[in-house]
Amino acid sequence: MLRVMLFFIGLSSAVGDFFDNIKSKVKGLKRETIYTTEEGVEIFVIKGKKTQSEYDFRVKFRQPGKRERTPAHVHMIVEMYVKHAFNPKLTLELRNHILSMFDKIKSISYYPPKLQIFKKEDAEKFKELNKVGEFSVEFVLVVTELIMIQEKTNYPKGSLTQNLYKSFGGKDRFSVIQSAAFGGRK
Repeated sequence: MLRVMLFFIGLSSAVGDFFDNIKSKVKGLKRETIYTTEEGVEIFVIKGKKTQSEYDFRVKFRQPGKRERTPAHVHMIVEMYVKHAFNPKLTLELRNHILSMFDKIKSISYYPPKLQIFKKEDAEKFKELNKVGEFSVEFVLVVTELIMIQEKTNYPKGSLTQNLYKSFGGKDRFSVIQSAAFGGRK
């Protein structure tokens, strides 16, 4: 029975890969892998369609054996709240690290984007937080950096990401999550 289940899980993953590849080819979207985490999560980008910048891109990821997904601000903020419930002090230190990244990141005039700040050692300081939540700190740092690059490229005066992380740990959860979910619109 276990062999049959494993066969179908493998088959399901292969079929998912097949359809993801077809979908990307049909849409003419080429995946550009930016980073692969220790857990094997592929973080990649595809060309975006926003008119604000010819260098627009969309961040995507794929966990081993699962379909590709698109992370959003709200996913990262909810993940931070999960980690905060486990270890508030360390999570606020992570938040401060993320805010310091925002100040250093520059907009880009090329595609695909490259990580500007992330170093694997940065995630090591916060590895205790990997015990909870869906995503590792390594994943959160890489995806958040890419979202920041995207924001600075498309909206040079925009600061949704920065405002969300500044509010995290200070404002009530509902307000922060609502801002993350609705892009600052109420």
